[in-house]
Amino acid sequence: MFKDDGKVPNNPALPALVYKDAVDFSGNDPAREIESLFAQNGWGHGQWRNGIYPFVHYHAMIHEALGIAHGTARVQLGGPGGETFDFAAGDVAVLPAGTGHQRLSGSADLLVIGAYPPEGTYNLCRGDNPADRDKALMTIPNVPVPASDPVLGKNGPLAKLWRG
Repeated sequence: MFKDDGKVPNNPALPALVYKDAVDFSGNDPAREIESLFAQNGWGHGQWRNGIYPFVHYHAMIHEALGIAHGTARVQLGGPGGETFDFAAGDVAVLPAGTGHQRLSGSADLLVIGAYPPEGTYNLCRGDNPADRDKALMTIPNVPVPASDPVLGKNGPLAKLWRG
């Protein structure tokens, strides 16, 4: 859980989830394995392959899953006053709507798979726009809790932790 720092709202009710070594790469294409895992667990909406922006940002109208397919990254979650995590291939972060995040550093071969549940609408907010934050405070509580965890499915921790 990360507190609202006055710029990045974070999520007042839902914790970010970090899964270390969540994906066992048994095949030759780690990116495709993460994409398949996310899709089979209902998080195939809007999948992308890229990195993580190096500036603080958050999504106020949708939750996001980030799976590391290649490389390593140091990522700060929760905005400037948040917590820093070291991610490596096979790790996954699940960020509830409003959770600030940014890449502080990363290896040259970093490849991240991003995905969203079908509920919600993608948007990009930065911590430097007070109007974004004010609107986010209204939308974050209305983002529906997904039906399943992107890594462990319907019986995964997301359902228990996010539904209470």
